[in-house]
Amino acid sequence: MDIGSYLSGYVDGEGCFCVSINKSYRHKFGWEIRPSFSVSQNSDRAEVIEIIKQHFACGTIRPDRSDKTLKYEVRSVVELVEKVIPHFEENPLLSGKQRDFELFAQICRMMQQGEQRTKEGIKRILELAFEMNPSGSRKYTKEEIKI
Repeated sequence: MDIGSYLSGYVDGEGCFCVSINKSYRHKFGWEIRPSFSVSQNSDRAEVIEIIKQHFACGTIRPDRSDKTLKYEVRSVVELVEKVIPHFEENPLLSGKQRDFELFAQICRMMQQGEQRTKEGIKRILELAFEMNPSGSRKYTKEEIKI
C-alpha cells in the first residue's frame, strides 16, 4: 500500500492547514501568528490518527471538546517545515485544499526564516493567511489587524 498517497487523500477530506492570528502583548507587532496542521476523527476510528502521528513522527493527539472527536495536530514551525510540508509536496492533495497547503507552506517557511519579526514580513504573512480557507471564519478582520 502507498501510505503517503493514502494519508494525503485522508487529509484532503479530514485535515486542515490553518494559520491563526491572535492579539498578543508578548509579540513585537501585537499579534501572534500560529500555523497548525490538524486532522480530526471520531474516537472509534482513532487508529488512522495514530498512523498519521507515527508517519510524521511529531505532533500530538488530543480530544477536541468542540465536537467530541480526536485531533492530531502539529504546531511547531520546525516540524511543519521539516516533516509535514515535504510529505504533501511529494504527495499532493487533489482538491482545492492544495492551494491552502501551498500558501501554508510559504507562510511556514517565511516564519522559519524569522520574517514575522519584520514589519514587511508580518504584513506579507498576514496577506497570505487571509488568502487561505476563504470559506472559513476568522476571529479578526484584516481591518482590525493594525501593524
